[in-house]
Amino acid sequence: MKKLALVVAMGLASLNANADVIAGLYNTGAGLLAGQQDTNYALSSTTTAVGSFGYVAENGSFPIGPWLENTASSSWLTPTQSQGESLDPSTDGVYTWSTTFDLTGFDASTATFSAQFAADNSAIAYLNGNQIGTANGFASWSAFSATSSSFVAGVNTLTFVLTNQAQGAGNPTGLRVEFLSSDVTAVATVPEPSEYALMIAGLGLMGLIARRKNTA
Repeated sequence: MKKLALVVAMGLASLNANADVIAGLYNTGAGLLAGQQDTNYALSSTTTAVGSFGYVAENGSFPIGPWLENTASSSWLTPTQSQGESLDPSTDGVYTWSTTFDLTGFDASTATFSAQFAADNSAIAYLNGNQIGTANGFASWSAFSATSSSFVAGVNTLTFVLTNQAQGAGNPTGLRVEFLSSDVTAVATVPEPSEYALMIAGLGLMGLIARRKNTA
C-alpha cells in the first residue's frame, strides 16, 4: 500500500513545475585570478583591436582605486592584458561584451533576474536586443533587471555595449557585472500514457481499500 501511494505521488509530482535559478548567468571574473581571460564574456570592438575575451583586473593597480574594488563575487574585465593601458586617444571607443544562457527545458515567460553593473565610461545592457539598463560610471553600481517579456525559449543573449570616451592619456576602460538573483520555472513533465494508467489504477485501488476500511 505504501509503495503504491509513493508511485502515485511521484506521478502527480511530475505534473508540477519546479522553480530554479537561471543557470549560465556568471559574474564577470567569477572564480578567476587577475590576468586570466574570462571566456564567459565574448569581446568585440568596432574601434579598437582586441582579442576574443577580456582579462580580469587586479586590485591595487591603476585604475583600481578609482574603479570599484574587486570582490570575491565579481571582478572588472579589461579589453587588454595591461589593465591600465590608455585607449581611444582621439575617438570614442566602442566595446561589446556578450554572454549567453540557455532556457531549454524552462518556461521563458516565468524568467526574471536582477543585477548590477559598472563601466568606464558608460554602458548599455541589452537582453535579446531589448534595452534593460544603463551604467554611467565606474565608482558606483547601476542596477539592471529583466522580466518575462525580454526572455526567449532556448538560447538567450545578454549584451553590454560599452563606450569609452576619447582622451589623450590615462584612459583605460572596463566592465563589471554582478547578478543578485534569478528565477525561472521548469517546464512541467507530462507523464507517459502508461504512467497515467498506473496512477489511475493506483488511485482507484486506494479508494477501494479506503471504502472497505470504512465499512469494516
